[in-house]
Amino acid sequence: MAKQSIFGRISTLVRANINSMIDSAEDPQKMLDQLVRDYTNNIADAEAAIAETIGNLRLLERDHQEDVQAAAEWGSKALAASRRADEMRTAGNAADADKFDNLAKIALQRQISEENEAKASAPQIAAQTEVVDKLKDGLNGMKTKLDQLRAKRSELLARAKVAEAQNKVHDAIKSVNVLDPTSEIGRFEDKIRRQEALAAGKQELAASSLDAQFESLEDVGELTEVEARLAALKSGGQQSALGAGGAQADAQQQQLPSQHQQ
Repeated sequence: MAKQSIFGRISTLVRANINSMIDSAEDPQKMLDQLVRDYTNNIADAEAAIAETIGNLRLLERDHQEDVQAAAEWGSKALAASRRADEMRTAGNAADADKFDNLAKIALQRQISEENEAKASAPQIAAQTEVVDKLKDGLNGMKTKLDQLRAKRSELLARAKVAEAQNKVHDAIKSVNVLDPTSEIGRFEDKIRRQEALAAGKQELAASSLDAQFESLEDVGELTEVEARLAALKSGGQQSALGAGGAQADAQQQQLPSQHQQ
């Protein structure tokens, strides 16, 4: 029963669709690790069962060979006894002839017994040989599957490491991508632009205040001239208040006669 159970496990594992099991697994690496353990343990069990089965087969074969050899030996003894009986009978010694014929019959009975035992063990040997051959084939298939599992596991681990490295490189590139507004440099650049805009706004505001100050200075100049003329009116009369305005009127009157002469 134990051998049949092991043989059943071997058949199940050899027929197992590893790729389908891996594809349907939530964690392929854990699935592969478990499969490697299962196959390794079952291979060890199978090797032990095969070794025991082979040992039993060799015992049967040895017993069978001993039966065959014993049958041949008893056949030789029967033949020798029969010939001795014939010689005695030819010599006229009937009593000894009958004695050797009886020995020949006993030898033939032993020969038949050994032949029957050899025949009885033949089917067992054939069945055990078939079991051993199947177990060996299953064991070789399991070892092949185990090699595939280990190779698949190594492949998946290598792919996982490559994917992890690619993700790290992608994240690193993203963090220094100046065109990406979410990157560190992008956020830093946006902060600087805001600071530059704030400085420009302050500068524009300062310029506006400066222009207003100059305009107020011009207004003060105009008011100062008005005050001066008013003071002149009060102190020196209208002639003095006219100032340059009266002189300009005299110059215009002097030009008029010359124009008439022409």
